[in-house]
Amino acid sequence: MENELQKSFPERMIIDVHSPETLKMFSNFQQVMMMYNCAIKEVRTKFEVLNDELSTMNNRNPIEMIKSRVKKPDSIVNKLMRRGYPLNIVSVLENLNDVAGVRVICSFVDDIYKIASMFSAQDDVTVLEVKDYIKHPKENGYRSYHMIVEVPVFFSNEKQNIKVEVQLRTIAMDFWASLEHTMKYKKNVENPDAIAMELKECADLITKADFKMQEINNRINKSVS
Repeated sequence: MENELQKSFPERMIIDVHSPETLKMFSNFQQVMMMYNCAIKEVRTKFEVLNDELSTMNNRNPIEMIKSRVKKPDSIVNKLMRRGYPLNIVSVLENLNDVAGVRVICSFVDDIYKIASMFSAQDDVTVLEVKDYIKHPKENGYRSYHMIVEVPVFFSNEKQNIKVEVQLRTIAMDFWASLEHTMKYKKNVENPDAIAMELKECADLITKADFKMQEINNRINKSVS
């Protein structure tokens, strides 16, 4: 499979990522996209099972929502070119960690760490990298818990280990990140520096609200027990 697909991706050539030739070149990408989509299904199922189990045990769902996406071919080409990697399928599998992404939206901060710990402990999940932007937020206020994991996907005649980027956030963190992403990629925004400052202030308020809600939830659960 790799040898056949690799022929369509000459190494280190300069290309126009929006040209018809590029899009034609990526017609062979369907099989690879299928592989990443299957990896997403594997990861989503694991989180859904954890959510169902914890819901039965604790009478509530710690996971509010699960989102997923696979990068578009032109985004993948851009990233490979920016980093100076060869433009072939093997290069995608070996060098890019975020082609497949799963975002898990949790109710409370404690839920994030509990779910992440349970997910990481599964014997067919290999954790390659963790970045805790909750305890160590980015300068702009961004907060989330990131994991790069590798999961086995079984096909008709082979097993392939596929990397997936997992992000775990609270509802408030996800709302903030969505607005910040919109502002970041929106053209002709007036006073972007002022908006960035306001977003940072919002991030600080959200942080306080998240931990206050966590504290209240802990007190409620303690009084019920």
